[in-house]
Amino acid sequence: MGKKIFSGVQPTGNLHLGNYLGAIKNFVDLNNDKDNKCIFCVVDLHAITVKQDPKELKNNIRETVATFIASGIDPKKSIIFNQSRVAAHAEGAWILGCVARMGWLNRMTQFKEKAGKDKEKASIGLYSYPVLMAADILLYDATHVPVGDDQKQHLELCRDIAQKFNNDFEAENFLQVPEPLIQKEFSRIMSLKDGSKKMSKSELSDLSRINLTDDKDQIINKIKKAKTDPLPMPRDLKELNERLEAKNLLGIYSSLTNSKLEISLKNFAGKNFSEFKEILTEELVNKIEPISNEIKKLLEDKSYLDEILLDGVEKANMIASKKIERIKEIIGF
Repeated sequence: MGKKIFSGVQPTGNLHLGNYLGAIKNFVDLNNDKDNKCIFCVVDLHAITVKQDPKELKNNIRETVATFIASGIDPKKSIIFNQSRVAAHAEGAWILGCVARMGWLNRMTQFKEKAGKDKEKASIGLYSYPVLMAADILLYDATHVPVGDDQKQHLELCRDIAQKFNNDFEAENFLQVPEPLIQKEFSRIMSLKDGSKKMSKSELSDLSRINLTDDKDQIINKIKKAKTDPLPMPRDLKELNERLEAKNLLGIYSSLTNSKLEISLKNFAGKNFSEFKEILTEELVNKIEPISNEIKKLLEDKSYLDEILLDGVEKANMIASKKIERIKEIIGF
């Protein structure tokens, strides 16, 4: 039996290899399984939990859609839309915010990390956005949600909110309690300059990441300059775990080639880094260059991207508006 899958991506612009291997590549596989129903949401309401430049945000929404399509997500098979244009998301977030408990939200570690030391200056949106995330998922009766390590806690909260709503209003199984979809054989992608830090668009040096809009020469240059150590490639897992940059580059290679890390390690054990980097570069160029070219081409046709969003908004609205009406009836509006 197929799954009903909901996933959201923030329109931050400049999506990189970490976003591709950590999420988008998995979305393409899920989209290609004919038994699955997939809904991919550009979560622009989540984006404004921190201040955005309005022009940049508009461009980033289109760029996220272009990246989905260039990576292989078929808009005819899946629903692709942006969250702010389906009113049920904001309505659902308020209603479910009245079901969620402060204690639950106070346990969310991501808020503590993002707000930093001065929590008083963080927006209320940044604090309560896991409730909006729960509304996003529950409005579509999603059975499964692809999550990375940093979102597992939010999905647990979503499950708690669904169960409490169902219990409070004696509406058994009305809100579908979703299951997590954890990606197998995936290594977390770290910075090319520091194997202890996650690859991020906010890192100052562009050499720290492979952007999905990078061309062949940029990819070659970045892997050439990627941090390594003077020793040959590690020979076993113990050695690999002690050498973070080697582990990251081997993890990237394994994720690109859908190989187990142990097998990649065995294939390159004791070889020179220069030899491994050449092979890694070839894999990256083969995978990323076509995506980069297609993103650039799609971004030149804004009306095409807007049409895809409009079509997705109509389809999403049909589902979400019915669910929110039922929610309102249940709570007595």
